[in-house]
Amino acid sequence: MTAQMTARVQRSFSRSFATYHAAAHQQARIAERLVQALLDGGPPQRFNRVLELGCGTGHLTQRVQTVFQPGHMTLNDLSAEAQQTAEAHGAAFLHGDARAVDWHTQPDLVASASMIQWLPDPAEFLRKAAGALAPGGWLAVSGFGPEQYRELVQIGSAAKAPGLCRAEDMAAAVRNDLEVVCIGETTEQMYFQSPRQVLEHLRSTGVNGRAQKAWTKSDLLRFTQDFTRNFGGDKGLPLTYHPVWLIARKNR
Repeated sequence: MTAQMTARVQRSFSRSFATYHAAAHQQARIAERLVQALLDGGPPQRFNRVLELGCGTGHLTQRVQTVFQPGHMTLNDLSAEAQQTAEAHGAAFLHGDARAVDWHTQPDLVASASMIQWLPDPAEFLRKAAGALAPGGWLAVSGFGPEQYRELVQIGSAAKAPGLCRAEDMAAAVRNDLEVVCIGETTEQMYFQSPRQVLEHLRSTGVNGRAQKAWTKSDLLRFTQDFTRNFGGDKGLPLTYHPVWLIARKNR
């Protein structure tokens, strides 16, 4: 992702920060699923130092704090507005691109939900996370797979994130450094009554950050006609989510 694209994504998520938490139903469920997968893997009851990357409005932050009661938590996000999340949870805040900021030394949990798909090379990021972990530390990361927003892709939208990857690819990225405890994936669909509601959902969750230009009336009309013609049904208009996740740990 170029510097220009990174800035565009940052602006989009900053604009949607106030609406994201309430609108991101799937992301909230994904955070809960990720923490449950971590619990199922047999981690320690409490983590001392936690680093969360791409914290956003705190769906994962809240779950990690509630379940693991970390001694110290550092939250990172591309959007400066996420400092509000850190302050609300008594955590330190590390602002900036997760690929470039200096991570604090050897956390015993590195966690991230619904963020790595915005990176052009998720595997590189996962290897960096693996290397940062303390001996015995854990990695819990979710992203989105290639079926994410397949309806939008089919009609030519640019909403697809650049770093969509399979769970198997996530595991392969860290297998030389970590023991892979589990990987998983699922596909789920949200339904909307109109194409405009689909767009409003994307805008409220900051997912329009890759848009190259403002839409014209003709753009909106074309999107409405294409989406309705291709996907309209009794339930409404579907939008597919394809979460993938990885739990891994480092040997002592």
